Amino acid sequence: MSNMLKITLPDGSIREMAEGSTPYDVAAAIGPGLAKAAIAARIDGELVDLTRPFTGDAALALVTGKDEKDALELARHDFAHVLAEAVQALFPGTQITFGPATDDGFYYDFAPAERPFTDEDLPAIEAEMRKIIAANKPLRREVWSREQLISRWKQQGESFKAEWAAELPEDEELTVYWSGDDWLDMCKGPHLPSTGKLDPNAFKLTRVSGAYWRGDQKNAMLSRIYGTGWLNKKQLDAHMLRLEEAAKRDHRKLGQEMDLFHLQAEAHGSVFWHPKGYMIWRELEAYMRRAIDGTGYKEVKTPQVMDARQWEQSGHWGKYRENMFVIPDEAPNTEEEGPLVSDDAEWMALKPMNCPAHVLIFRQGIKSYRELPLRLAEMGCCHRNEPHGALHGIMRVRQFTQDDGHIFCREDQIVEEVKAFCELADRVYKDFGFKYEIKLALRPEKRFGSEEMWDLAETELRNAVVNAGLATEEYGWEELPGEGAFYAPKLEWHLTDAIGRTWQCGTIQSDRVLPERLDASYIAEDGEKHRPVMLHRAILGSYERFIGILIEHFAGKLPVWLAPVQAVVATIVSDADDYAHDAVAQLRAAGIRVESDIRNEKINYKVREHSLQKVPYLLVVGKREAEEGTVAIRRLGEQAQKVVPLAEAIALLKGEALAPDLR
Repeated sequence: MSNMLKITLPDGSIREMAEGSTPYDVAAAIGPGLAKAAIAARIDGELVDLTRPFTGDAALALVTGKDEKDALELARHDFAHVLAEAVQALFPGTQITFGPATDDGFYYDFAPAERPFTDEDLPAIEAEMRKIIAANKPLRREVWSREQLISRWKQQGESFKAEWAAELPEDEELTVYWSGDDWLDMCKGPHLPSTGKLDPNAFKLTRVSGAYWRGDQKNAMLSRIYGTGWLNKKQLDAHMLRLEEAAKRDHRKLGQEMDLFHLQAEAHGSVFWHPKGYMIWRELEAYMRRAIDGTGYKEVKTPQVMDARQWEQSGHWGKYRENMFVIPDEAPNTEEEGPLVSDDAEWMALKPMNCPAHVLIFRQGIKSYRELPLRLAEMGCCHRNEPHGALHGIMRVRQFTQDDGHIFCREDQIVEEVKAFCELADRVYKDFGFKYEIKLALRPEKRFGSEEMWDLAETELRNAVVNAGLATEEYGWEELPGEGAFYAPKLEWHLTDAIGRTWQCGTIQSDRVLPERLDASYIAEDGEKHRPVMLHRAILGSYERFIGILIEHFAGKLPVWLAPVQAVVATIVSDADDYAHDAVAQLRAAGIRVESDIRNEKINYKVREHSLQKVPYLLVVGKREAEEGTVAIRRLGEQAQKVVPLAEAIALLKGEALAPDLR
């Protein structure tokens, strides 16, 4: 008789199962309802197929559609495979490459046999996908040898897959998934038990774009088909409504309508800020300066261009070279291409981040333990050579300015410093009306530093959030394995906007690597040199991106204190022109950003125009208002207006025109 395996369930109960049993067998043993509902499993925490055999005693958690996070990831992964199968069925000779799940759906990259795909192809592909789903084809996992896999791809004319299979690590287990008996793809999995587990009405193909093989513009251009995928039609419909609302709020569209900024090819990836847009920037920057001045930061300014030796020593040259603007640009990318830094060459680089420069400031002069913590802040302009296809309005650019800061502190100061930052970030986000969740991104696979260092750094960040009272369900506390930076774990602040989207903005990282690599030290109480811990932190992230988020969150209707024009005095008749000028003068004297509109246009035309410009207040004046010293005040988005004395209107606007921290 074969040995029995002990399978521990989430409630602590243990089921004995025969060798070769699968999670599905456990589900079936518990009851037919669970066997039908189960779609995957977690064995010792790892998400696996429902039919994956146990290899020994294990902890088991069965995954159903109620486990939305896992279920969505599986469904989107499967939708991508079904998309690839459908495309090859409709367009013979098309080669497949990669097709991952995304935050709201999936995509797949193809090498078409004849012509690039277009949006006009999508309805036919969707129909074919629904046929595959309706066929309820089993999704079956097999382990193949490298030679077997490469041979299969070459026989099928799949040169891209063959190339990728040949480069996978020698010790990696290579798996394929069959869809029925006639189509397969190379994949780590896991997958749903069959295509029929997908809801045929819960996906939609959204667009087609170009993409380079392996993201390198030197390689072949592929056709990328994007889709959104969900667990049911209700979720899909809700998502499509969000997309419609997001399109109305698109910061690029509103930025043009409100005359805030523009982008053009002459400075691709950089922003041309117009006076109104830069006014938002100035108000935001002034607010952040007040926030950090009140918490002990010292603001600095560091060079834009630094010697490549500095970037090599910090570790960024090896990890980040492809995203750096290098002078001259023929500097080598890798060790194989030549020495990273040569005494015969003077390679420089535009800084992609501020941290190494802040270490150099810290190293000026001998630092005592009594001077710590030292909090340095910089509104630092950085440059990163983002791929052309990754650029997105002012959200993803090549030149940006961070509200950056670095805290150099002793080991015993870390938890309190991180806690204080958590409290500062909380105040800032609440002033903007954002709710947020906090995540702890843990050590990645490729990293600097010892395991003991990472254990300590992760524990310190975790303890700081606990001490700040933020590691709770209310704040969505979650730990994210493998998502930390190569030099440090990090806390992340994920903001939720008005239509439910999340944006990762704030971060703080506990770093012992960079002070070691750049030889930063202080004299401790024992008279010896010690390394400081370096806390990298930002709240907004970058001004460009945060302003884009604000525009979309408020649909352009910014809070009065941030609005570039806070009020417009508009006349009904020319007899009120002089009074309008006087009212504007009084409003400006009160510190309100105001303009006049005395054009010979109907008042309804003026109301519509200034509403499109998202001006918070319109003060309408005619002959009666001029005689009585009043204004008809109208708030943006409201039909009603109220006639009040000019002094009362000034007092109202003056209160709202102040930033939250000044009220």
